[in-house]
Amino acid sequence: MNTQLFDLRILLLFSYFSCFLILVPVSAKVFLSIDCGSSSSQPHTDANSIEWVGDDAYIQTGETHKVQVAPSNLSTWDYQVMSTLRAFPTRRRNCYSIDIEDTTTAERVLVRATFYYGNYDKKANPPNFLLHFNGNNWARIETSMSGIEYKEVAYSLNNGNNINICLAQTLSVTFRLYLRWKLEVWIQRFPEDSFDRIWHTTRPPTGLITVASNSPSIIVDTDDKPPEAVLRAALTSTLTRNHITYSGFADPKYPVHFNAYFSEVIELSSTQKRSMDISVDNKLINSIIVPKGPVIPPYGRALEVHIPNITSAYTIAFKPTDDSTLPSLINALEGFVIGDALVQGNSGWKK
Repeated sequence: MNTQLFDLRILLLFSYFSCFLILVPVSAKVFLSIDCGSSSSQPHTDANSIEWVGDDAYIQTGETHKVQVAPSNLSTWDYQVMSTLRAFPTRRRNCYSIDIEDTTTAERVLVRATFYYGNYDKKANPPNFLLHFNGNNWARIETSMSGIEYKEVAYSLNNGNNINICLAQTLSVTFRLYLRWKLEVWIQRFPEDSFDRIWHTTRPPTGLITVASNSPSIIVDTDDKPPEAVLRAALTSTLTRNHITYSGFADPKYPVHFNAYFSEVIELSSTQKRSMDISVDNKLINSIIVPKGPVIPPYGRALEVHIPNITSAYTIAFKPTDDSTLPSLINALEGFVIGDALVQGNSGWKK
């Protein structure tokens, strides 16, 4: 599987970016990170060993600014990158244009656009605007005074090697093409994750605890290759029969698809067993998950389970089977939606 990666970050007045990330297949080694609004001619390398370049080569319009306040959720992001932005106060639509040089083996790109208002204009009025990708509606951006927002899209490179990312004044309607979130117990990014996915720490809900793996190593040979560090901790219950649940809401037009990751944290004895059923809204779905359940986390290895087509309001439950002597356990949960076909390709991960 070939995948390339680019990372860009940008900000605007009616619309604005803080940065971009573009990732094309890892084997193609395309990883572009653009620090929007930066006037420095020298690249900046952040704590994750990601090199950021200024945005002058990719945009001809807009104004560069510095934010006035630091973001509240800075732990995942580099402050030097988030401290600058490019704002677009005059035109209804402004576009970044990026050419991918190595497309001979690339199947798809991952584009991440990041936004931080930071009261750069001293008006305390965070804007809302639309984000377009290669002529298609991507997302509606709603910014806040102190929080960092980001959107991601995975795109098949069927025609051409040019990517255009545009910000536009808000219209009455739009739709989301791609959304992904992760639930786990570590914050990990590049270089631990070669795709630079953002894994957020979650505080254990009441009745759940975080446990660490005692395995000397964890072999990760699953389709989507989560970083080993994410699998070294897990959520579990303090009581054997308790369930681990995750609730949310999905647009009926765009079902949510989940990848759940499991790795046993201890080497079990002959009298111990950890086994789980998966249900959605109290309906057992062992027959439709891949691989089919029940789920038995392997020790020293990773197991990836695909949970497809979740719609509307939902609650996913990981329940101990009747013969399980240990409570349920999960290391990470990743969800995404697949949007409408784009003009030059398809959104969403193509497995």
